[in-house]
Amino acid sequence: MDDEKPALMYLEMMLLTDGRFQIEGKYTSAKAGLEHLAGSRVDVVFLDVEMPEMNGLEAGEHIQQLNNDIRIVYVTAYSDYAIEAFEIHALDYILKPIDPDRLAKTLHYIERSIPVREVKSFGNWRVRCFGHISFDDGAGNERQLKWKTVKAQELFAYLLHHRERWISKDILLETLWPDYPKDKALTYLHTTVSQIRKLVKEWQGQISVEYALDSYRLVMDGILWDVSEFEQATDKESAITEQNRFFYENIIALYRGDYLEGYDYPWAETLRSNLLERYLNHVMRIAIYEMEHGYQRKALERLHLVQQKAPYSEEICRLVLTNYAQLGDYASLNRHYEAFVKLLDTDLGIEPSQETTSIYNQYV
Repeated sequence: MDDEKPALMYLEMMLLTDGRFQIEGKYTSAKAGLEHLAGSRVDVVFLDVEMPEMNGLEAGEHIQQLNNDIRIVYVTAYSDYAIEAFEIHALDYILKPIDPDRLAKTLHYIERSIPVREVKSFGNWRVRCFGHISFDDGAGNERQLKWKTVKAQELFAYLLHHRERWISKDILLETLWPDYPKDKALTYLHTTVSQIRKLVKEWQGQISVEYALDSYRLVMDGILWDVSEFEQATDKESAITEQNRFFYENIIALYRGDYLEGYDYPWAETLRSNLLERYLNHVMRIAIYEMEHGYQRKALERLHLVQQKAPYSEEICRLVLTNYAQLGDYASLNRHYEAFVKLLDTDLGIEPSQETTSIYNQYV
């Protein structure tokens, strides 16, 4: 109908102006809207009676099958539809063209019909994956979740790893239950998803496992993830200054261990290596700044710590040698170089590069 698009745009504008309700999605296709509802938590649906593919009354029946807690408000140009609409438990109906006063009454009905939920703030919560998987509340209180099974923990980590991307059921089965017959693996998947949903229930939908089109994803609404924080802060290699040095130190402090350290997850290896490389790079950048601005002792402590994660790194070795030379501690410089040469020979059967040897010879 010619007035359908203006009516829907007007409805959207009025809802936004009212401000009490958040618009989760807009669809001109009933099929697309139903797919969205299958994986999302929605309280109310405004449904045009006249739609392609199926009419609004048929779509309403499908919505009730998906979740009979969803309230339906029909938008129609024909009042004759109202009686049939209420037969499938519609909350209300609005005639086109939409009258502002009539819409105000509908919004009042909606507000009264939705039970008041206890709202808690989880804005400071963070999921940690550097080291072991844990949760903290932003106030220093850390908690390990009591996973029902090791697969529940791995499935949670795997979905988190993919950053809200949809992962098909078949990929999940191949990745987590490759040695089981498909029917048994499918049962395990459904059971494990249910376990995760029960475990994260206290976050009241801010952490949720969604399902649609034979795929799953993990959604975190307002919950921090240490990996994303670390990546975003280290994406741009801005010059380190006295003003931002402590910011970078706090970011580096997020790296409390390698990504999913201690878990034998083959699918995590690539990201684990990338994050370690990024961590080493930024620690060395901070150390170089400290060496250039009179914080040699602090830089040396930082470099010794990071060298435990990359014992064969010649770049770190050269920075340590330079640091000892700046401090005038040539005895420690010699000991460090000799220990590094021995380590490379014993473990790898190689010698230091010419660049490292030249740095050493420059200082002795």
